[in-house]
This record gives sequence, C-alpha cells and structure tokens, in this order.
Amino acid sequence: MAAPASNLRINGDRLWDSLMEMAKIGPGVAGGNNRQTLTDEDGEGRHLFQKWCEAAGCTMGVDQMGNMFARFEGTDPDALPVYVGSHLDTQPTGGKYDGVLGVLGGLEIIRSLNDLGIKTKHPIVVTNWTNEEGTRFAPAMLASGVFAGVLEQDWAYGIEDAEGKKFGEELVRIGWRGDEEVGARKMHAFFELHIEQGPILEAEGKEIGVVTHGQGLSWTQVTVTGKDSHTGSTPMPMRKNAGLGMAKMLQLVDDIAWSHKPDAVGAAGHIDVFPNSRNVIPGKVVFTVDFRSPNLATITDMEQRFDKGARDIAAEMGLGIELEKVGGFDPVTFDEGCVTAVRNAAERLGYSHRNLISGAGHDACWINKSAPTSMVMCPCVDGLSHNEAEEISREWATAGADVLLHAVVETAEIVE
Repeated sequence: MAAPASNLRINGDRLWDSLMEMAKIGPGVAGGNNRQTLTDEDGEGRHLFQKWCEAAGCTMGVDQMGNMFARFEGTDPDALPVYVGSHLDTQPTGGKYDGVLGVLGGLEIIRSLNDLGIKTKHPIVVTNWTNEEGTRFAPAMLASGVFAGVLEQDWAYGIEDAEGKKFGEELVRIGWRGDEEVGARKMHAFFELHIEQGPILEAEGKEIGVVTHGQGLSWTQVTVTGKDSHTGSTPMPMRKNAGLGMAKMLQLVDDIAWSHKPDAVGAAGHIDVFPNSRNVIPGKVVFTVDFRSPNLATITDMEQRFDKGARDIAAEMGLGIELEKVGGFDPVTFDEGCVTAVRNAAERLGYSHRNLISGAGHDACWINKSAPTSMVMCPCVDGLSHNEAEEISREWATAGADVLLHAVVETAEIVE
C-alpha cells in the first residue's frame, strides 16, 4: 500500500465548525451537551449527520440497533470497506467532543477526499454507533457489542432506563430502528478517533496518542438494604444504615484498586440513596463499582476481593446485599497493522506522539473482535471528560483528524 503524501490534510476549520454546529443540538446547562441516546435530541443529531453525509456523496444504511453507516464508494465495489467512526450520544452532563470528534472526523475524511478528487480502492464507511455511553441504557457500548456478537439483540431491546422505557421501544419512537441485520457487515478494518479522556498527552506535550491496548472493565451493581429510620430518634446500636455500609464498601473499592497500582483503577460513579431525605437513615442504596485494568487477572482479583469483602461488611452490619455484574469486557490488544498505520501517519505528518493504553471503554474495543482495529487519540485539557467543561483545541482536533485521514486512506488504498 502506498503511503499518502505528507501534504494530504483535512480542513481543520470545517471540522471545528461542524463540531460547534452539532453542539447546538442538546445543549447542556454549562456549555456542554445533554444528548443522551434515543432521546429526541439524539434523533435530531442523527438527522443532521445524515444530511451532511448525503451532501458529501455517501449513502446511509441503518441496522436494527440504530447504528448508522454512511458509505463512500471506492473504485472496487467488491473490496471490503474501511470503517471509521465513534458515537454521537453524550453523558447527561457531557462535553462537545467525546465521541462526536470521531464521527465528524470520519465525515471530514470524506469531505477532504472530495475536495482533492482522491479515490480509494476500498469503500470508506463513516459510522455512528448507538448508545456508546451507557448512561441511559446500561451497559456502555451496547450497539457495537451486539454488532460484534458479544451481546444479544433481544436482551438489548428489553433494557429499561430509569423511567422504565425500553431501549427497543425508544429506538422505534425516535425513528431510527433500521431493517439491516446487526453484524452482517464485513469490515476490512476499523479506526476510531477519540479525545484521550485522560491527562497524559497534554502533560507530556504530545499531540497524538497511538492506542495499542484498551483496559478491561468490570461493572458490578450493588444493592445494600437496611432499614429506613429517623436520624434523630434511632439509637446508634439499633440502626441498620445502608449508607454507612456503602461508605465502607467504597473504601474497600479504593483499597483494592491501590493494591494493584499503578495501572488498576476503581471507583463508584453511579450512586442512588433511598429515601434520600435529610432526616432519614438510608434504608437502601444502589451503586455501581467500576474496576479497570489492562490485565485480566487483575480485574478478576479485584472482582473476587470486592465480592467477599462487601458481603463480609454487610453481614457484620446486619445489612442485606445483592451483587450483579451489569457490564464489562476483557482487556483489548489492537491490531498490529492498524496500530502501525496510525503511528506511521503521525510520523509522516510530523506530529509528536506516544503509545497509549486507553483507560476508557470505546466501541473499538468490541469491533476489535470483528475486524482489525485501532484508535487515534488527541489530548484534552486537564484530562477532563464526561463533564460539560471538557475542552480541546482546534489544533488538537485537526492533528487527530489528519492522522485518522492518513491511516484510513492508506488502509483503503489510494487509486492513482
């Protein structure tokens, strides 16, 4: 495969303008976005993406999980397509770039090829994966997981949000349940551009992260039950405080993660307390423990130690406890050829770079099971993500999309 010329670049201003235009849909309360999956805002963002893709000469396909596939034809209709993309859905208090940069960076590749009159042998397909965030409908990376065959479609359709609305019904309601069989598409390769969601690149002054591996992840939902009672009139020895039990369990999570330093992490980000009243001792708490590591044995150890420790805490305090694994995936090693294409692109373009292990889960982690896959990362300010204050620079976005362009086009094979 011939390498693209080093002067081949995307239009950074156009990419940035597209990011800002998409950010107008589902604005947050503090400068970010609230465009949760399968909401009306998600549907509006999808329509805008489709409009842009069709204007760039793509044809849109949609599968039964709502995954969107904008196909830009190559010169060989029988050649397997090179896929590129990420997700358009956001956290409830999400930023303007998480996921969206990867989708619109893929679109910018098509627009740039049009500008320059460049053709590739393999078609290029820009993808928007449904429900990557997993906030409204757990687990995360739901639709790419069904595509990769690791999650069941009927099970996914039955998942309910906090209001009891089902994923499958909401997909139909917003009009984005396609007819195409999920997972039927075959890929030559898949590339995903994403903000780092961590502080390493910015701290080291690197413009590009070449993602070689992805951390494994384990989500366990914990329900602790005690007894609601008055905070003022219930004697200390007679309390069954589910909130206190949770506090001890969260300390256990932290201790377990620290025992596997420096690569392992653990926390609980989702916590519900009932009845959540100032003068009532919590009778029930529900929280999700998130353990991550690039080593599968480490994840297994953390799970087992938490399971035993949490049950011991509950027994000692006279509390009820239920533990349910609600999400997870094994550590990922990305395809050596695709990783090399990303690294070579960064070097060819003169961007500073370093290898990275992704600390977050991404659709690429599932698609890696179906096709050769890799990721490109750009820095984000202070490593902040899943927050409306999430920020990147125009230059970082441009550099990431330039590298994405070169890796994708080299893999799709330029036709002279």
